[in-house]
This record gives sequence, C-alpha cells and structure tokens, in this order.
Amino acid sequence: MMGSKTGRLFIRVFYIIIGSFIYSLGVNMLLVPHKLLSGGLTGIAIILEYLFSIPKEITVIIFNVPLFIGGYRFLGKRFIYLSLLGIASMSAFLYLTKGWTIDVKDDMIAAIFGGLILGTGAGIVMRNRGSLGGTDIISLLVNKFFSFSVGWVATACNFIILSAAAFLLNVETAMFSMVGIFVSNKAVDAILTGFNHKKTVIIVSDKAEDMAQELFRHVKRGITFLNGQGAYTHKDKKLIYMVVRTMELSKLREVVHRVDPGAFMSIIDTREVQGKGFSVEDII
Repeated sequence: MMGSKTGRLFIRVFYIIIGSFIYSLGVNMLLVPHKLLSGGLTGIAIILEYLFSIPKEITVIIFNVPLFIGGYRFLGKRFIYLSLLGIASMSAFLYLTKGWTIDVKDDMIAAIFGGLILGTGAGIVMRNRGSLGGTDIISLLVNKFFSFSVGWVATACNFIILSAAAFLLNVETAMFSMVGIFVSNKAVDAILTGFNHKKTVIIVSDKAEDMAQELFRHVKRGITFLNGQGAYTHKDKKLIYMVVRTMELSKLREVVHRVDPGAFMSIIDTREVQGKGFSVEDII
C-alpha cells in the first residue's frame, strides 16, 4: 500500500515538472517575443521584465514566497509542497529556455497558441494536485476566508493585470494578452475535465429491466435504478440512471431505441465524475 502511494506521488511529481516545462515554453517561445502577457503573478513579473529588465524567473519566486507561507498554514501541506515544486521548476525552466523562440510573425497567432501551450502546462500541473502559485493560491485563500468563488477571484486578478498592462505598456498588448488568457483558461478546463467529456443519462421506460441488461452487455457502464411515478398516470416506473463517456453515446442510443423505441431519454453534460470507472487517473 505504501509503495502504491509512493508510486502515485512520484508520477504526480513527474507530471508537475513536465507541466512546468510546457508552461515555460509557452511564455518564452511565444509570449515574450511578441511582448504579450500571461495571467496571474507571472503576468506581473513579465510586465516588470518589459519595463525594468528584471528577470521574471526571479520576480516570480519573490512574489510567491509570502503566498506559500500563508498557504502552508491554511491550504494543506501536500498542496503547498506540490505547488512549491511547480513554481520552483517553472522558474528554473523560464531561465533555461530564455531565448528559445518560434518564428511567428502574427501577434494574434502567438497569443492563441501561446495561451494553448500555457493552459496545457498549467492544466497538467493542476490535474496532479499542484499549482504554479500566484493567483491560484490567492484565489483559494480568498475563497477560504471570504467565500468568493475561485474563478471570480482569478478573473478579477487578471482584469487588474491587463488594466495595468494597457496603462503601462499599450492597449494592443492588453487586448492580445486577453485572448491568450482566454485560450489558456479553456485549455486548463479541457485538461482538468478530460477531452472525452462525460454525460449523465436518465432513461424512462416500461422495459427498464430488459434495457438495463442490454446496456450492461453492450455499453458496460454501471446502472442505478431510480423509483419514479408518472404525474399524469400515477403509474410507478423505474428510471435508469448512468454516466457514460461521449464516445459511448452512439451505442447507448442504439440499444435504447432497439429495446424500447418509445423510451424517454435525457442526456446532461457532466463536468466531473469520480468513482470506479471514472477515476482522476483515467487521463493522467
């Protein structure tokens, strides 16, 4: 059991380092050559580098020290240790990859693909229970003490950073950076929720028992029966409740239609599922 936990921790550490490297590539290869910004404290560090030539990899560490002190006390040791690994490795990679560039002429292309690379790296880190410091920790601390949503706090921080960029640098930089941050957030969401999204399916049928057997045989997902009653007929019914991946919907529809063409089926987007068959390690 202990070995299993150690193995999972080793895998998380490996992916956090890989994610930090990917994030650093996005910053140095696409954002910096086009004078663009990322979100969070890294964005502030980049502004200071543009204005005063202060190395961002140093500023990032300095900015995060008080946050890690506060986070260590209030957010849990495991999260802080993994986040410390993330910010330390990101800072090292920002230094090691300095000067690496991709020959892209268009600022919009740089913003879009830079945001995609940043979001992929940050998403891998966050998927493995770490963070890259900055607004991630600020958002969690504010949420803990003032109950503001994490997303709202992160958005507010990025708004302040982009407003400062518009004032200190230029409006175009802020606008292109906003596009990159938007793409980055979408990439993070894709990594955290998985590219193969889940769907919650509720089926109402007079042939629920037969349908469940066929779904077990062909879709191979867990099924729960819910007891229901028709409001008009007052007839007791069994409802089928199950969660499937998007790619399994076609087979599920086929089975439902074959067993009971008149069945009522509701398909709902499901953001996150945990449990047997849908563990967080399914993708990473």
